[in-house]
Amino acid sequence: MNVVAAIVAGLVSTVVMTLIMMMAPRMGMPKMDIAYTIGSMMTANPGAARMMGMVAHFVMGVVFALVYAFVWNLGIGSVNWLWGAIFGVVHALGVALVGMPMMMRMHPRPPQMEGSPPMRMMGTVLGHVVFGIVLALTYAAVA
Repeated sequence: MNVVAAIVAGLVSTVVMTLIMMMAPRMGMPKMDIAYTIGSMMTANPGAARMMGMVAHFVMGVVFALVYAFVWNLGIGSVNWLWGAIFGVVHALGVALVGMPMMMRMHPRPPQMEGSPPMRMMGTVLGHVVFGIVLALTYAAVA
């Protein structure tokens, strides 16, 4: 496992996923302000919440990149776009079915979610599939 390649791939994938989230409303998807959602768990100050949340979002992107690389290193799947997409779907289902509901229950100031649940789920899956594909392609290129 190449840790440096995983970190680079995690940062690149998180940038791409974040850009997709920022463009989501222009594509007819619900607004997905993950930085504020995460950061507002730590502070009520909107500016500080977005900054802290964005840092946490990028840290999580790197941690998940390390997990993906570790799993590939175990021989599960291959480092290619298809397995990146498969891992992205699994990742999205974990986020949608476990992570977000748990976070919203623990959140002291849960933000109002925009859009219908099916559209939010579609956005979650799309974002994580792109994350996985970009991560696999970047990791393969850098490793």
